Amino acid sequence: MLFRSDVVAEQSVAAGKTDPYYHGVVRYPIFEGEATHRVIRLAEAAGVPVYIVHLSASDALDEVRAARDRGTPAFAETCPQYLFLSLEDLGNGFEGAKFVCSPPLRPAAHQDELWKGLVRDDLQVVATDHCPFDFHDQKQLGQGDFRKVPNGLPAVEDRMDLLHDGGVVAGRISRERWVEITSAGPARLFGLEGKKGVVAAGADADLVVYDPARAHTISASTHHMDVDYSCYEGRRVTGGSDVVLSRGAVIVEGGQYVGTKGHGRFLKRAVAREHHV
Repeated sequence: MLFRSDVVAEQSVAAGKTDPYYHGVVRYPIFEGEATHRVIRLAEAAGVPVYIVHLSASDALDEVRAARDRGTPAFAETCPQYLFLSLEDLGNGFEGAKFVCSPPLRPAAHQDELWKGLVRDDLQVVATDHCPFDFHDQKQLGQGDFRKVPNGLPAVEDRMDLLHDGGVVAGRISRERWVEITSAGPARLFGLEGKKGVVAAGADADLVVYDPARAHTISASTHHMDVDYSCYEGRRVTGGSDVVLSRGAVIVEGGQYVGTKGHGRFLKRAVAREHHV
């Protein structure tokens, strides 16, 4: 019998275990580890670099570490939810649907390994997988069957502040590493080196004036994302942006967007010139 998460999910629902909590339970970390191992080995066979998205489990991180140790150009990202939220957040009855994403939230013990991965450069990027389904009318489609809950979390607005507070302020990472995993590193990996992720002549003047001491509370009542809840409701964080510039133009000031419609530009990515493990 093929042992897959959808088979385990079907068995769970048949046994009456239908709450969102079981979305996290049935997707075993070992599944993510095996999938990561397989894609890395296929990339090695093809002689190409590989980038693992949304890494959530220490099982998968172990596979990335092993590949990098043998010289394979394997790279990976994690997301804020896997650093700050856990399986327990899924366990509040149907309110847990707010935290349904894939890969799912893991037991809290996985978080320490992910932070170690960020410190040691086994993980190179913290992205968001921003996918803002409303709790009402959308997440609620999964009442009575966690398999029907739309997968995804709202996160893009809070990424920098969460990582500053939980990483830099908490003493887990340096301020330089915070910049590396959120800006400079992604620009290099995705072929935008010299254009983005750096303050230098010839690069776009994308600048953030950041106040590392400004404390504020994350809440759906004050965020700007078009979604009716926050995964981090009531969380107090230290650090916040005062002014944001895009290509030299001020687009955010005083917590409000002040840019012009149509300012954004499509960026055609180049192939990264080098892949250093």
